[in-house]
Amino acid sequence: MTTRYPAPTLADLPEDIRAKVLEVQEKAGFVPNVFLALARRPAEWRAFFAYHDALMLKEESGNPNGSLTKGDREMIVTATSAANGCLYCVVAHGALLRIYEKKPLVADQVAVNYRKADITPRQRAMLDFAMKVCEKSDEVEEADFAALHAHGFSDEDIWDIAAITAFFGLSNRIASFSSMMPNPEFYLMGRVPRQK
Repeated sequence: MTTRYPAPTLADLPEDIRAKVLEVQEKAGFVPNVFLALARRPAEWRAFFAYHDALMLKEESGNPNGSLTKGDREMIVTATSAANGCLYCVVAHGALLRIYEKKPLVADQVAVNYRKADITPRQRAMLDFAMKVCEKSDEVEEADFAALHAHGFSDEDIWDIAAITAFFGLSNRIASFSSMMPNPEFYLMGRVPRQK
């Protein structure tokens, strides 16, 4: 892993963090670099992943016009991370976006220009708002909420869109200043059929 700050080894991690990292490794088949890079500061690692999980691992309601889907959440991360110039998050979360949306091209489209991407009008409205929170949060106004309500987003969904955008603004900056690089495995995920 290339990073400005040396990452601890699995053996050096506190037991609770090591258990979580091994759980991720079992599921993904590799350890995403962010898990070890942030583990150099265990208290911050715990806080970071607690908030990450609270935002990103929420149960979906099953209502297409209700709570954000996993694909929606990853789409927000991919688009706003691209605006923030974060290589790690665009590549890693773009991989998850491809998988959840079952569209091999969508992450590249969303990262480069979401307005031209193969997404729904509802997702475009969601990203319009996320990008405003990302780049001009001080200009958010009631009309922005009305535009989202017109697409079936609740006020709680709107909070989620803004909170995901804000949280990954933090993540983007940590990944960028520390020179955290994406794992090579992320580049192919969701682009080619998975090996059985």
